[in-house]
Parts: sequence; C-alpha cells; structure tokens
Amino acid sequence: MLGEWIMFKAKILFIGPNESGKTVLANFLSDTVENVDGEYRPTRGVRILEFESQPEGSGDNAKCEVELWDCSGDFKFESCWPAMIKDSCGVVIIFNPDAPNHLKEIETWYSMFIASQGLQDKQCLLMAHHKPGSRVEDGRLPLASHLSRLALIHSNLEEEPEDARQAFCRYLGNVVNTMSESREREEMSIIT
Repeated sequence: MLGEWIMFKAKILFIGPNESGKTVLANFLSDTVENVDGEYRPTRGVRILEFESQPEGSGDNAKCEVELWDCSGDFKFESCWPAMIKDSCGVVIIFNPDAPNHLKEIETWYSMFIASQGLQDKQCLLMAHHKPGSRVEDGRLPLASHLSRLALIHSNLEEEPEDARQAFCRYLGNVVNTMSESREREEMSIIT
C-alpha cells in the first residue's frame, strides 16, 4: 500500500449573508478566474466548483476532491436548501465583520445548515471576510455562545491571501479526518 493515494470527496457548503464575499473566496480557493470588474453580482441559487486539494493534517497520502457549493445568501432560495444540504460534509459560514447585521444573521445560517444537520464543530468554520478598506481588526467578535465553539478565521485576500488558503486546507483536513473516522466506524460495524 506504500505510495497509494486515499481519495476523499468532500461536499463543502459556503453559506452566509448577501455580499459577504462567498463567491470571491470560492473563486480564490478553487483557482477559478472569473471576469472581475469589481461590480457585485449576487449568486443565483448555487454555483458548484470542483477542484483537488491536499488537506492539511490528514496524512501525506490523502487527497481530496472538493465540491464547493457557493450558495446564494438570498432567502428566496430557501426552498432549495434541503437539496444543497444533502450529503454535505462541511459548512463554512462566511460573513463581513464590517456589517453589523451579519453577526445576527449568521445565527440563522447556523441553525438552518449546521444545527439541523447535527454536524460536528470541526466540520464547520466561521470565516470573517475582510473586504478592501475593512475597518474591523482581526480578533474576537461578539458571537453567540454556540457560534463561539466553532473555529473562526479572518480572511483578507488583499493583504494575506495565502493565510486564507492555508486556513481552509487545515479546515479541510478536519473534515477529511472526520470522514475517515466515520468510514472506519462503518467498516468496523460491518465486520462485527
């Protein structure tokens, strides 16, 4: 088995309020280049981006095929959420820390996408996305207690883009490890 790759497929949802930077981050992490003219264009429903990644902390021989679902922040697509959630391995809530209403709104996203699915904390990530000219410093944010249990990272693609990529790879490593543990438990239950 030496040199043999273990391949995982992870469906990761990018959710959060409108205009929080989900699409910009999804494009960056998947190395997708879109026509960027600086004009805001809301995502209609969902965009699915696929790429390969080597998750951090999941072993040297693990590769992950990522299916990144860039979900619209518009509640008019709420009827589509059950289909988006189905078979997801992880959820990233992206919000703009400069927008005061986003801190309240992420509680709704948490209850709809995370609490309802029973995902483990390590399968979830909060990403405070700092847009150009952001006034909020990296650091602690006034989060509800159930949200403060989740890993929180600050992303700033203008100043430290690779920090966001490394943080996502660490998160992906947590998701892959959770999937691997689940697969092992399932195999053991079949054997016994």
